[in-house]
Amino acid sequence: MILFSSDLESKLKKKITMNKLIIDVTGEKIFLMIITDINIYNITRDNTKINYEKLALIICEFLKSNKLRLTDINKIYLNKGPGSFAGIRNSLSVVKAFYLTNKIDYYCYSIDDFEGENDLSHQNIPNLCEKFKIEKNLINPIY
Repeated sequence: MILFSSDLESKLKKKITMNKLIIDVTGEKIFLMIITDINIYNITRDNTKINYEKLALIICEFLKSNKLRLTDINKIYLNKGPGSFAGIRNSLSVVKAFYLTNKIDYYCYSIDDFEGENDLSHQNIPNLCEKFKIEKNLINPIY
């Protein structure tokens, strides 16, 4: 069978990729990380009120700079604290909007969820959420 370039392109696009976005606004910096099948990208921005208001734009610019779109993201991992209340509240609103508009599952975690773990690096968060059975699309407040 001979494949034409459009057929080949179609088959390549159907290849399943897992692109994960990690958002952490609990500290002094806004931290974003994209984990693809072959690369890891990250950026930081100052954690200020102005950047809270622009968080969706910052995320979209970050994706675009790495030749990705929001529709390319399969899962989002959001640090729910403890930390900056305003940042967490705003990032949760942004993530919920992404979920509602693009059906991207999200997982809200806290470092406290991973008690006893040694590797708490951002790139290990998806594995830890799976290991500790963090439920998707569920928010439990920290008391």
